[in-house]
Amino acid sequence: MNRHHPGMVAIAIAIATFLIVFLIGPILTVIYTAFSDGSGGFTLAHFSAFSEISLMRESFANSLFVAGMTVLFATLIAVPLAYLTMRFQFRGAVLIQTLGVLPLIMPAFVGAAAMQLIFGRSGAVNLILNENFGFGLPIMEGLNGVIFVETLHYFPFILLNLSASLAAIDSSMEEAGQNLGASGWRLFRKVVFPLALPGYIAGASLVFIKVFDDLGTPLVLNVTNMLAPQAYLRVTSIGIEDPIGYVICVILVIFSIGAMGGAWWFVKRRDYALVSRGGAQAPKRQLTSWQTTLAYGWIIGVLMLVLSPHIGILLMSFFKVWSFSILPEQFTLAHYATVFSDSKQMIWNTLLYCGLAAVIDVLIGAAIAYIVLRTSIPGRQLLDHLVTVALAMPGLVLGIGYLRAFRGIELPFGAGALTASWFIFVIAYSVRRLPYALRSCMAALTQVHPALEEAAENLGAGRWQTIRRIVIPLMMGGILAGFVTSFITAAAEISETILLTSRESLAPMSYGIYLYFQSIAGRGPGAALSVIAITLVALGTYITHRIAATATPHQSIGANR
Repeated sequence: MNRHHPGMVAIAIAIATFLIVFLIGPILTVIYTAFSDGSGGFTLAHFSAFSEISLMRESFANSLFVAGMTVLFATLIAVPLAYLTMRFQFRGAVLIQTLGVLPLIMPAFVGAAAMQLIFGRSGAVNLILNENFGFGLPIMEGLNGVIFVETLHYFPFILLNLSASLAAIDSSMEEAGQNLGASGWRLFRKVVFPLALPGYIAGASLVFIKVFDDLGTPLVLNVTNMLAPQAYLRVTSIGIEDPIGYVICVILVIFSIGAMGGAWWFVKRRDYALVSRGGAQAPKRQLTSWQTTLAYGWIIGVLMLVLSPHIGILLMSFFKVWSFSILPEQFTLAHYATVFSDSKQMIWNTLLYCGLAAVIDVLIGAAIAYIVLRTSIPGRQLLDHLVTVALAMPGLVLGIGYLRAFRGIELPFGAGALTASWFIFVIAYSVRRLPYALRSCMAALTQVHPALEEAAENLGAGRWQTIRRIVIPLMMGGILAGFVTSFITAAAEISETILLTSRESLAPMSYGIYLYFQSIAGRGPGAALSVIAITLVALGTYITHRIAATATPHQSIGANR
């Protein structure tokens, strides 16, 4: 269905303008500042100065090391978990897959505080080891702690992508390998994993990007000799004019884009397409008794690690004292009382900012999906490409870009400076989360056959009436999925939040959690606020899935006849 309507052109121009102003503009401002000599001329002096500072060289090496090691350990967890649950029959496979993605509900920096109390130098695990065996494990010391926390938080990216790839492999490929004598580890190494490699590469590149530009986790663990914390500290301590902070931002952008581009190049250079499309999925095989024992041992061990941050946060929120003891002491509800008396505004701010940002995302996402898939507007694919840029952009870069690009910009009606208003949070969250909503809307519209719209127009319905009464109801499942994904990920955002919070009355919950965790005395209330945040996210996800399940295409059409 080719359409070229003036109204659609106007919407496309408006969306492009929004993305250029609030996404491309701030990024270009950061890049320009890093290469500018202050009077408009080009210079590499700032990069030279960066390379001469030993702390910057150390931070660069540490960030690469932490990102690389996190990908390695996340691979060691996710690959066996995905292979076991997708290729073998045993009880609880669905539950394991569900629990495996649970870390994504909670921000990594939230889990970091709980992990210190469980695996830290004086944590429960090391107290048990020292008491019984006379030694402890430096799991949470320095960079080790960052790697450990990030691994447990981000390995689901590899698990989800690899599981999807494994599910798509035609059973005939594995059967051919078995007929040629391959089995067990050899079958996996020679046949299964190479065919599933695109999914693994996609997940691994996401893990690398997320870890490389993460700000909250290193700050909570008091690890500042990494690039993202150094960029934040330079801008907040020296000032927005400090060029080294912008150099770090450019490096973060280069590596983020490089990781995504490298993953795309690696997959494209080889042909992973299957000769027979739509073939049967490989049947799940039975495990022997000893294989079952090993599999369950591995899975239970992994899930105990995965659930430990959630359990730790819950215990922290209900107990008054947890120091130099295996389990917390002195049960109390005072932390929740403190949160509800001191942080009610933060909870409301989170609902407001993330809710508005999610609404903006699904509106823009649905519009772009329709423009790309249902119109013939020249350059329409550029809108999709512009949104994809946000996926690779670190929140820290956009936050600094907003502070630089919009300084001095005043809102109308005497509302004050843009960068000191609540509106800047809505813009920042919506821009960063737009790719998630767009993907959901694109997937939903792809499943709506154009013939349904043509039939409606043949019966006399106008273009906008067709969109309102046919297209949108049929897309509602994808729209709701995009809304909840945008809301959840925005609620967990910390990099932009720390930079853009000008006063505490405007702060959302993620900033409040970060502030609480900055002191030992505040970790109880911080844990209580974390539990509230996780509960809101989980509840929102459940309600949205319930709504999406009832919003079937048949019911939607019937309601609008």
